[in-house]
Amino acid sequence: MGGIVWLASYPKSGNTWLRTFLHNLFLNGAAPANINQMNSLTLSDNSKFWYEKVAGRPYECLSERDISALTPKVHEAYTRIRSDSVFVKTHHFLGESYGIPLITPEYTAGAIYILRNPLDTVISVADHYGLTIDEGIDMMNERKTRIGASATAGPDYLSSWSEHVASWQAMQRSALHVMRYEDMLLKPLRAFGSLARFLGLEPPQPRLRKAIQFSSFNTSRKQEKEKGFIEQSDKNEQFFRVGKAGQWKTVLSNDQVKRIVSAHADVMEEYGYLPSSQ
Repeated sequence: MGGIVWLASYPKSGNTWLRTFLHNLFLNGAAPANINQMNSLTLSDNSKFWYEKVAGRPYECLSERDISALTPKVHEAYTRIRSDSVFVKTHHFLGESYGIPLITPEYTAGAIYILRNPLDTVISVADHYGLTIDEGIDMMNERKTRIGASATAGPDYLSSWSEHVASWQAMQRSALHVMRYEDMLLKPLRAFGSLARFLGLEPPQPRLRKAIQFSSFNTSRKQEKEKGFIEQSDKNEQFFRVGKAGQWKTVLSNDQVKRIVSAHADVMEEYGYLPSSQ
């Protein structure tokens, strides 16, 4: 039995990009891996399918308390899929629901945490969930934020943006690898090479470069245009929207920037996200 390596992030911070990279790195194919087949390598922590499988009854028959009680059993089931570690995506903060950990410690081998400048994150969050920018800021500033269930997945317990980041920082450092979206974008060889080493891998440079190229934003957006993407929100027309850093400078108003900074200044400063004028 292996353990879970969590692929954790606040929504719209680079989690799909990370999974695409891992998919391409491990498959090492001659063409980019199909973005609609990532679940063959990386699972989702709140998949209704797995809760139904463990519970032996339809998800709709389960209360929120039932779902919380089942979570450790679902995580145990994940560890039995492979003899070594299994990758599981999560947007949960590192907290509890009904007194039960959302991330079960005894089945956790480690975590990769991706964070992104909240000034850019809020733009993508608003687009993804069909919100205005101000509504997106409200969502990211609220400590009780929870995203409701979808057709295939249960709810995501987020908390605020800074509480989300801080919660995962509390994990044992030797088991945690933190990546910034901006480094993945601007320093990909260093960022993804460091990730590979954290996982105990030493891929040859050509293989690493190919995985980076095959998981690039432009490659994924091209696939989405040609094949669609099963994780696309029904609130917008495309999942892979811009894939840039710093767009907040031309999108957010001064008041919107101040609202985000006032709520998250400490964590933003720690990761180099404070605007120079603040």
